[in-house]
Amino acid sequence: MSLNTASNPLYIKPEPSRRFSVAPMMDWTDRHCRFFLRLLSRHTLLYTEMVTTGALLNGDAERFLRHDEAEHPLALQLGGSTPADLAACARMAEAAGYDEVNLNVGCPSDRVQNNMIGACLMAHPALVAECVKAMRDAVSIPVTVKHRIGINGRDSYAELCDFVGTVKDAGCQSFTVHARIAILEGLSPKENRDIPPLRYDVAAQLKADFPELEIILNGGIKTLEQCQAHLQVFDGVMLGREAYHNPYVLAEVDQQLFGSTAPVISRAQALAALRPYIAAHIAAGGAMHHITRHILGLGQGFPGARRFRQLLSVDIHKAKDPLALLDQAGELLEGR
Repeated sequence: MSLNTASNPLYIKPEPSRRFSVAPMMDWTDRHCRFFLRLLSRHTLLYTEMVTTGALLNGDAERFLRHDEAEHPLALQLGGSTPADLAACARMAEAAGYDEVNLNVGCPSDRVQNNMIGACLMAHPALVAECVKAMRDAVSIPVTVKHRIGINGRDSYAELCDFVGTVKDAGCQSFTVHARIAILEGLSPKENRDIPPLRYDVAAQLKADFPELEIILNGGIKTLEQCQAHLQVFDGVMLGREAYHNPYVLAEVDQQLFGSTAPVISRAQALAALRPYIAAHIAAGGAMHHITRHILGLGQGFPGARRFRQLLSVDIHKAKDPLALLDQAGELLEGR
């Protein structure tokens, strides 16, 4: 019996590296997006969109949990605040093969606030701790938390330390910190990603005061050079919008941040590797734009990039042969 396979009862699944990850993003990091991003980087930790406990317990759980094995390492982000429900969903995540389950304590939208989900939970550290403990007791995979540095009305550093310390005492060892506060009234989720100022200094102080914890920095990071600088202070970095709008930034992550000696994949190679996945999706009755909407960011910074985006965002909806259109777009990536 192999010592390093799940068939060995003594086998312990390795914890995913959070040195570099792509943030959970609603409407963006679905399974098709994640499959594409995985083609660019072998080591990046990928997160699902936030899935609420209600959606899993009362909805189509198979649809929400569905993923391709190629997506690993892969974490499921949950939204909820009822410990028993979160524990049940964590068990579902583990059974479905996810490598980590993450609790959302950062989303500022009105809709999730009304259901006691997201950033509003920063005002209730004891409840978050109870949720984390219930999830940790239910599964053997890591349970992590993604949060802000505060919310309006509870944005002092002392309150942030109280939150992290309380949740730490429940057994959480990994915190992903979006280095902005969330304004829970008067700002949209989009505005909450831009208007509250970035405070990397606050996140850095948190790492200094909790050196035993894994602290991952999120918010406003755009380049691998910035990632390398932040990794001098933090245990990991998480990219959000930049990774989606400029996905080719992931192509050098393995080499620059993980020490891989594998060759960097080209844009053309990435699209060619994605083609069989697209063809299978179409054969199963799906539409090509379900997938190609996530790859428009490949078309940046070269002659023909605009045409590439037009083919896959406008022309795609009137194409009689979508794969032929894909091949036409692929020709614009040749040598890139």
